[in-house]
Amino acid sequence: MKLLIYVILFSILNCKSMAFSKIIPANTNRKLSLKPLRFSSGDIVTSLAVNTAVATTAHFKRQKSLTQSGLINAWILGNILLTCGGFQAWTTCALYFLIGNVATKVKMTEKEKAGIAENRGGMRGPENVWGSAATAAIFCSLIGHGGNDDLLKLGFMASLATKASDTSASEIGKAFGKNCYRLTDLSKVPPGTEGGVSIEGTIAGIIGSILISIYGKEIGWISDWNQLGVVILSSFIATTIESFLGATIQNNKLITNEFINFINTMIGSLVSILLENLKNN
Repeated sequence: MKLLIYVILFSILNCKSMAFSKIIPANTNRKLSLKPLRFSSGDIVTSLAVNTAVATTAHFKRQKSLTQSGLINAWILGNILLTCGGFQAWTTCALYFLIGNVATKVKMTEKEKAGIAENRGGMRGPENVWGSAATAAIFCSLIGHGGNDDLLKLGFMASLATKASDTSASEIGKAFGKNCYRLTDLSKVPPGTEGGVSIEGTIAGIIGSILISIYGKEIGWISDWNQLGVVILSSFIATTIESFLGATIQNNKLITNEFINFINTMIGSLVSILLENLKNN
């Protein structure tokens, strides 16, 4: 399993120039000139109004999904997504948030008693917001700057599908996983162990990525069923790599869980772009 993970990582890094060759057009004669931003001042005003209304309502409703600082950072993220990617990007992230929130709340009392529940009763802070969606924000911000919008949208969808897969696999695995195994040595471990995987969690993770992918196809950011399959496969590969990283460097306290999440979503995006390029060549 270690060898397989290393081969995948090496392939991604070794092929990254090919993966991005169709996102940013080559121009050997002059510097790359970016196209004008596609959003207008009206788009910014709309975004500010929508996100402020949502955040204000959530605050006064005393929502329990985000801390106060988490809510502020979610407001910033929402403005990036809605301004640069429109309601398609914004609602996709909202769907991920809904999936993740529901999965987190499943058997929360039992998870807390076992000591494997998310901190703060599942409330997400700024680190969780950006660990989950920084990659999506990056890809969304790049849309319309002279590159290949189709691949950027694919990368965006893959990042959120990957995070939906990761969160669903982790939380449902904690709640229902009967037999959990560490990927590095296939030893049996208790539910909630970093790097541990279970059949129940794996199935839930695949379902999470499917839900995001189907929505992406409905809004037109995933063009066809082949691309939908690419996103689901990329999410599975990235989530598997994330479990390996969780069992190694994260367990050794070399890196935070939130940064692992960022790496996870970025791998999902890059793998989807790489597979799409390979498919079309």
